[in-house]
Amino acid sequence: METARVLVAADKFKGSLTAVQVAERVTAGLRRVAPGVRVETLPVADGGDGTVAAAVAAGFERREARVTGPLGDPVTAAYAVRDSTAVVEMAEASGLQHLPDGVFAPLTATTYGSGELLRAALEAGATTIVFGVGGSATTDGGAGMLAALGARFLDADGKPVGPGGGGLAELAEADLSGLDPRLADVDLILASDVDNPLTGPKGAPEVYGRQKGASEEDIAVLDAALTHYASVLGPETAALPGAGAAGGIGYGALVALGARFRPGIEVMLDVLGFAPALARATLVITGEGSLDDQTLHGKAPAGVAAAAREAGIEVVAVCGRLALSQEALRGAGIARAYALAELEPDPAVSMAQAGPLLERAAESIARDFLS
Repeated sequence: METARVLVAADKFKGSLTAVQVAERVTAGLRRVAPGVRVETLPVADGGDGTVAAAVAAGFERREARVTGPLGDPVTAAYAVRDSTAVVEMAEASGLQHLPDGVFAPLTATTYGSGELLRAALEAGATTIVFGVGGSATTDGGAGMLAALGARFLDADGKPVGPGGGGLAELAEADLSGLDPRLADVDLILASDVDNPLTGPKGAPEVYGRQKGASEEDIAVLDAALTHYASVLGPETAALPGAGAAGGIGYGALVALGARFRPGIEVMLDVLGFAPALARATLVITGEGSLDDQTLHGKAPAGVAAAAREAGIEVVAVCGRLALSQEALRGAGIARAYALAELEPDPAVSMAQAGPLLERAAESIARDFLS
């Protein structure tokens, strides 16, 4: 009988395990039951937080830059480089993780550091930049990012508008002539699992503002300010899929940097070398912390399962919490899901003990699929 070859291509379990740790725990559990199994690990991400870590695990070189955080304080942000390709994760510079507990700045948080991180990638010689956007603390339409790259946003007195989305209400003139000329020769890929427009009922402020601390009044202010901003830069682009990603940074990248939008997981599977790894596999194990309705809309496990199904390779999933029916799983190309909640119903304990529980789940996978 042919030796099974398992590809572990899972995302992080947010708050518990990184994607690399998930792969390590699954591998350990599989080998306990099936010592001879061949396991290849390819931690994956969908463009949100964890994207740089996945690239580094796949062989990219990790680099760091000191940039401006969302509140204006300096932060250290990582990006990844291999040959002439860079992977830049906006959350590294402008993410919620850079806010102190309980401190939000919905009207003034800036993406300036994300622009500085893109500039660092340009200085590293990148001609292709995968720009993963998600997990942002910001709703500034990417204005801060563009300012860091040389754009000027001025009020009626010719002075720079204030930071964040709130300041854009005062915008009178946008001068993009000073944008870094190297951007013209770069293939900038906007990688996101979010296809929202910039404004309106499905726009960035309304759908994502509350998780960044915005009140109902703030949301109205931000929506009006971003609508005004788009009227100055280009209203048509505001309706494009991905324009509303990460507080509208997608819009800034699309309207001013010539970015092209692609679903984050598709881009990352290409960048990480998923296709050749898949060709070597007889079983794929994917997963993330919560398998739910959001998973089906462009999250990493759905992308992995779709590619594996196309190749005719069986897929099972691991997760902390399972909120999908067997029918929905099958529809996504997942034969079966193993949830840590089945082993430990207390969510706090399950998160704290995610590593050992995941090994036990992997043992079950080995008994069910590898024996």
